[in-house]
Amino acid sequence: MAVDQRPLAIAVMGPTASGKTATAIALAQQLDGEIVSVDSALVYRGLDIGSAKPDAAERVQAPHHLLDLRDPWQTYSAAEFSADAARVVADIVARGKTPILAGGTGLYFRALLQGLSPMPEADPAMRAVLSADAAERGWAAL
Repeated sequence: MAVDQRPLAIAVMGPTASGKTATAIALAQQLDGEIVSVDSALVYRGLDIGSAKPDAAERVQAPHHLLDLRDPWQTYSAAEFSADAARVVADIVARGKTPILAGGTGLYFRALLQGLSPMPEADPAMRAVLSADAAERGWAAL
């Protein structure tokens, strides 16, 4: 049996507005940690209302990572999150800190902790064909 070589990290999981941010901040302060957002909405700039994104005062209390990475019209996949989060976790551990994974996006947690099945990249040409067909005949027809 293979030994898990991943660094120790604490996971704080749950639905929006369940107290994850406050818990993660308290843990970060007690354990000399840094928070890694595991939330698919928080990667987008400007999506602050309705997402429970940590505000400026909360961000000062503990370092936060993977917030405000993209504009709302830009894509961001679970695979991209997994690679970004693994890099950030490694950086946190290299500085002698404790990574605290905080969020409510189960797919992101699974992608980081268990990996994803290999899948082909999205095909922009096929998307264009489908979008044109949908514009002509409607999405219901597809």
